[in-house]
Amino acid sequence: MNNHPYLSVTSPVPIAHRGGAGTWPENTMPAFQGAVSLGYQYVETDVHATIDGVLIAFHDDRLDRVTNSTGLVSELTWTEISSARVDGKEPIVRLSDLMTAFPELNINIDPKSTTAVEPLIKELRIEKALDRVCIGSFSDRRLKAFREAFGDAVCLSMGPLQILRMKLKSSRFPMAAFSAQCAQIPIKQGPISLATPKFIDACHELDIAVHVWTIDDESEMIRLLDLNVDGIMTDLPQLLLDVLANRGDWPKENN
Repeated sequence: MNNHPYLSVTSPVPIAHRGGAGTWPENTMPAFQGAVSLGYQYVETDVHATIDGVLIAFHDDRLDRVTNSTGLVSELTWTEISSARVDGKEPIVRLSDLMTAFPELNINIDPKSTTAVEPLIKELRIEKALDRVCIGSFSDRRLKAFREAFGDAVCLSMGPLQILRMKLKSSRFPMAAFSAQCAQIPIKQGPISLATPKFIDACHELDIAVHVWTIDDESEMIRLLDLNVDGIMTDLPQLLLDVLANRGDWPKENN
C-alpha cells in the first residue's frame, strides 16, 4: 500500500461524493453527517474562496444552481454567502467547520479555482490536516502549487497531464516517474476509456491507488471492484455500502 496516511487503508475505499449528493443536499452538513453515520471514513468535496478569502465546501463557481441565492462566489463575502441555502434549506459549509466537525474524517478536496489555492494551503497548515486529505484537480498548475508547498507530505491525485502519461504507460510507452500518489479518474474521458485493466495494473505496478468517480450504478460498482480498483466515489452512499457489504468488504478499518 501507498505510504501516505490518506491511502494506507485496506481497499476498496468507499468515498461519498459531495457527501452523498444523490441522497442529501450536496456539500452540506446533513450530507457529510449522513455519510459518516453510515460508516464512511472518506468524503469528497470541492472548495471555492469568497472575496474575503473564506473557503467554502461548494462545487459551482456561482450560487445559482443549488441555492436560493445568486452570484459568483469569488465576488461575494462570506457574510453574504452565509445567508444562502442549498436546496432552499441548508447553509453553505465552511471547510474549516467541516474539518472541525469531523476530526477523524478523510477528505478529498478539489480546489475549483486558482483563487482557492493559497487559502487552502493556509487552511491545511492551520488544521495540520495533511495526513487526512487528498488534493485532486483538473488543473496541473494548481496541483503543482500544493507539491511546492508541501512536497511528499501532501497526497495528490493525478492531474490531466499525468493521467495522459499513465494512459500511455499502460499502452507500453516508456514514461518517467510519477509524482502523484493516486489516480482519480472517470470511467471514460470523452471517447477514451480510462478505468481499464491495463491502466489499473500500470498504476498498481507503481503503488499508485486508483479511485473511480462518480459511480451510482450497482453493476458498474461490481465491475470496477472486480477490476481491483482501490476506491469508488458515489453520490449514493447507501448503495455502495450495500454492494461492499454483500462482498464482505464493509466496513474497512485503517491499518
